[in-house]
Amino acid sequence: MNDCLFFGLNKNPKLIKNESKKIKKPIQFKFENENENENENENENENENENENEIENENENENENEKQIKQISSSFFGTIFLFKNGKAIEYLNENDSNPNPKKIQIEENIQKVTVGYANEAILTIEGNVFAKGRYINPENPNEFINISSLIEDTNDRIIQDVVCGYKSIYLLTSNQNTYGIGSNKFGEIFFDSKTRKTEKPILIMKNVSKIFSGNDSRHVFLLNSNQELFGCGDNNYGQLGLGESRKKEEKIQELTQIQNIPKGKIIDIKSGSCHSIMLIENENENPKRKLYSTGDYLLNGLGKNEDTYEFTEIKSSLFENDNNILDFSCGSAHTLILTSKSKLIGFGDNYFGQLGTEDTETKSIPIQIEIPKLRFNEDISNYHISCGDYKSFLYYSSPSFSNLEEDLIKLFRRKEFCNISFKTKNGEIIEAHKLILKYRLNQNQNQIEKLQEIISNKSIKESNQIFEMIYSNRIINPKLYSEIKEIINSNEKIEETMKRIYLNENEKDFIIERKEKQYKFPKLILIMRSELYRGMFLSVTEDNSNKVTDYSELSNKSFQIFEYWIYSNQIKDEIQITKEIINEIQRGIDYFQLNQTNPNLFDLLTNKFKNENLKRKKNKKKENCLIF
Repeated sequence: MNDCLFFGLNKNPKLIKNESKKIKKPIQFKFENENENENENENENENENENENEIENENENENENEKQIKQISSSFFGTIFLFKNGKAIEYLNENDSNPNPKKIQIEENIQKVTVGYANEAILTIEGNVFAKGRYINPENPNEFINISSLIEDTNDRIIQDVVCGYKSIYLLTSNQNTYGIGSNKFGEIFFDSKTRKTEKPILIMKNVSKIFSGNDSRHVFLLNSNQELFGCGDNNYGQLGLGESRKKEEKIQELTQIQNIPKGKIIDIKSGSCHSIMLIENENENPKRKLYSTGDYLLNGLGKNEDTYEFTEIKSSLFENDNNILDFSCGSAHTLILTSKSKLIGFGDNYFGQLGTEDTETKSIPIQIEIPKLRFNEDISNYHISCGDYKSFLYYSSPSFSNLEEDLIKLFRRKEFCNISFKTKNGEIIEAHKLILKYRLNQNQNQIEKLQEIISNKSIKESNQIFEMIYSNRIINPKLYSEIKEIINSNEKIEETMKRIYLNENEKDFIIERKEKQYKFPKLILIMRSELYRGMFLSVTEDNSNKVTDYSELSNKSFQIFEYWIYSNQIKDEIQITKEIINEIQRGIDYFQLNQTNPNLFDLLTNKFKNENLKRKKNKKKENCLIF
């Protein structure tokens, strides 16, 4: 059973049977089949033999694995649950008295789901986006269609991210271009201001690293690789944060740069119908992450008692002495925040109980929400929040200890990282990454030649699927996988390959400079280990092969530890760890943003330091005994 709490509007659709329209206190959410399984378990015959029980337990475990939540997206008329196995189900407002969840019938594995007020969209691992809604497919609004295939530029049809707004959908391509489709009533797609909607994707902006909107938002924000933020759409309540002078402009029908943004890195922006919340990270402040809001406080929760027309800090004693904001989400008129101290904080509209405070009173400033004990409460960082229009979810999503598969697929779509070519049966050329192929194939030229022979008999679509299987190590297409499984060395450990690359200068294409000495690393390895370089290489379109980082705070010993760990995920045995080295490495961890890695470098160092101290104490004790 999943660890998932639900509260708020239990209607449109009704998500939990035998519960009232307003669920004002967080309760456990269960899927229909989970309820049915419990009833079956109650009626089990106690005299069943052990073999039958074992089979039954295996089936239950399989069902459990199939229902491991990866993501939830919800709006007024629909809710979609995405599971770890790449499948999804949707609850629709077809029969409110009896919710009827349906499996989404898409052949490709689903990577992300997003739901707006009048549309839904799903992103597949292959980079396709399937969407439905009356503004997307008026003739059959309940049928998913591939909207990424409607992009006129055929070289721009691989999608990296998708976000639903109120009646519009935004696509971010692997070439860092953003397209919009659907409603343009408020200029939220930013094209011909006289045209109210479009049924094909329209190019909005190039060189985009992130898209931000909301399930009930008629406005959108676009962030470029230089951390410059642009917005367009509805600004009737100041939700674009353009300042006092532009607060009464109902429609911003041209992309406009947002000025006076607080100092720091923009991590995320979530939007409701009349407000926007921004998360900023600043290494020089404590806490490092702070929230800022803009919009109308009477119509929604800004976390303050006054209107603001540009992003200003949400202040509360609840955020004091808290290390981090882990996640936050906006509904139509409410906001929920999860902190590293296991606090659930909320504010805004509460008419349907969507704040989970057991009442229906609006909360204009942040309050802490009492939640039941969580199954996995020892690791709160694996919990996530998803707010629908007037409903809320707090759910557990088991961690993915490595983003390697997702990073490899992103690299696969970036031409500047390619250095080997394959030809399909129709003569099309697919460019690939020799280094990645070395990770996934046996280490000899014969395997490359075998792969070329297979590709030469395949279409461009089948060839792309083969490369995605190799990069991601997933069986996306069983028939194709059966043809290439013999040349895939799936048992090889990535760390062992990286140790070999550690000694091979020809594979290193990025320079880190410190104290007038240069160290070369492969970009791919830095992407796997460092959030700093992952953001640099995967968000910026230009080639960074000659970019040099000057970082001189680490001593020689500390840098040796850092360099060896980058490749091996291990600590060099011959280096003695001291408190000074640990402190230096901690600064390096912060600089290179290594906190999301597994195992954690700081934990490895401290454990080694403790073990070495323990050994020294034991040896000293033995020496004293001998002297005595």
